[in-house]
Amino acid sequence: MDDLRALRTLARALGVHTRYRDGLGRRIEVAPQTLVRVCAALGAPVTTPLDAAEALRAHRARPRTPVPPVLVAWDGNLPPLTLPTDFPVRAAVQLTDGDVIVLDRVGPQYRTSRTLPLGHHRLTVELPDGVASGTVISAPVHAWRRPGSPRSWGVGTQLAALRSARSRSLADLHDLSTLCRWVHDRGGDLVTVLPLLPTFNTAPPEPSPYSPVSRLFWSELILDLGEAHHPTPAPSMLDVTAARGEVRAALMGLPTPEPGLLDPELIRYARYRGAQARLGRNWRDWPGAARAGTLTPDQVDPEEERYHLVAQVQLRQQLHRLRNDLERDGMRLGLDLAVGVHPDGYDPWSRQSLFGDRMSVGAPPDQGFPSGQDWGFPPVLPKASREEGHRYLAASIAHQARLAGVMRVDHIMAWTRLYWIPHGFGLEEGTYVSYPADELFAILTLESHRHRCEVAGENLGTVPPGISEALPRHRIWGMYLAQFEASCGPEILPPTGGDIALVGTHDTPTFAGWLAGGDIAERVRHGLLTAEAGPSVRKLRARHVRWLAERLDSRVNEPEEFLARLLEWLGRSESPLVVPWLEDLWLEEEGVNLPGTRYSERPNWQRPMRRLLDEILTDPGVEGLLHRLHRARQPE
Repeated sequence: MDDLRALRTLARALGVHTRYRDGLGRRIEVAPQTLVRVCAALGAPVTTPLDAAEALRAHRARPRTPVPPVLVAWDGNLPPLTLPTDFPVRAAVQLTDGDVIVLDRVGPQYRTSRTLPLGHHRLTVELPDGVASGTVISAPVHAWRRPGSPRSWGVGTQLAALRSARSRSLADLHDLSTLCRWVHDRGGDLVTVLPLLPTFNTAPPEPSPYSPVSRLFWSELILDLGEAHHPTPAPSMLDVTAARGEVRAALMGLPTPEPGLLDPELIRYARYRGAQARLGRNWRDWPGAARAGTLTPDQVDPEEERYHLVAQVQLRQQLHRLRNDLERDGMRLGLDLAVGVHPDGYDPWSRQSLFGDRMSVGAPPDQGFPSGQDWGFPPVLPKASREEGHRYLAASIAHQARLAGVMRVDHIMAWTRLYWIPHGFGLEEGTYVSYPADELFAILTLESHRHRCEVAGENLGTVPPGISEALPRHRIWGMYLAQFEASCGPEILPPTGGDIALVGTHDTPTFAGWLAGGDIAERVRHGLLTAEAGPSVRKLRARHVRWLAERLDSRVNEPEEFLARLLEWLGRSESPLVVPWLEDLWLEEEGVNLPGTRYSERPNWQRPMRRLLDEILTDPGVEGLLHRLHRARQPE
């Protein structure tokens, strides 16, 4: 076998795609140097294609465990287990509650007729030459849904930007509660917000909610400071550094939480944040032992550690009360499960064997981003995640689902594959790596039921067939974007009962911006689109806008009525949930984010809303739009 053939065979054995079709429809043959780097990140001993044949032999010769690291028991039905031995062995499942189910031997298989309770259990097999074990995920096939088939509506927003006259530098949970009550009083039952996860708020700040320090904790900036709250004048730009100073000053006088309120993960997280204050943000530059996970007292700033302990305990209490209050009123909060975490964050430091080294996740070239995308965070290693029973992913999902009534899974295509880009390579020089979708969906449906949280998946862009089939199978909603559907031709179809309906998202232009094409000029200005391509893209946009206007019997030059008719059209559809972006309701032209640009180039995530919450809640135009949407959602 020649070197290149061996390399491709090795890559496929490790779940690395050797060819794929990008978002422009081109069939891509992955370069050998990309395959080498990705295979090495997955643990293969390769530095050049010349190493591939020996690495492949080693891979094939490694002992095969008779028990897979993860088994899924859908609806509690454990699949039969076939073991490579003629000798009778003992196979048993230890349940989470301590009960043990011994499997019966039927021919070459071991099985049980008992239905396993939902949860994470342990399968242990006593073989003649040792003991093998794996995690059993007993999960419902379907994600949790509210009883009946209600057709409802809500609004989406970025909490930090939702300032009122009483706000500090950023909006907080008090402002969120106010918006929730207002939506409820107008007949809605949901407010969705971008991730509420912690970010880096010291200089240089990194405010993107999709590049969090951790997926296991909350942002201290959203705290309602109660009596310590002091309003500040409306800023021209959101300043997370100033907001951090406000929160820190307010928490300084609070006592250190009682030990009973502190779990080991929180204690370690706070120590990590304290160590960053002493040793620097990039933990890869720390002294060896600290880099590997062992921190000494002199390496941890005690005040920073205490600050994060106090903040997280306060957040847990406030957010628990918020969910209870919302449920009492028939309201729900919608949250986002971010697809990744900042490379300097707590999760990659505390779980270094779980994350790919010198790799970034992104997307290959497509129509929106012809140069490709690099999202800047490291990928989770599929094999390492399976070996730990996907505990980290389960904890990340549970963290959101405990609070959310609806959880949106960012880039749910990651459940089947992720696009990896080796550091130093071009955006188009990466490749896809496969993930164990069945196991990940089991984690998702299990946590959905545990916390009574409905689930939607962001299935926009290049969607592999496996995702399109899995979402309805597991009763997970997809997403319908009116802006995207308008590009499909003049016969635009309404959303079905399987999709949440939106006009746009935080990653697309606002409705007014989409009509005017302002985002196209921005993309040209920031090098995301060539100047030569600009005119043709503008012409195509005008065609899409015209198609949607004609479908709604509306006029492009009457944007308020155009939007109202669009909301009514979506409202009359079979979609279970219609969620306009709050800023669209007064035709805001500037988007909150332009994917592909960085903070130094454009103030992504840092623009406050042009209107204060107080103005929004008394705006008759906004009120009228939501009234028309609410009326359209009612049964005829």
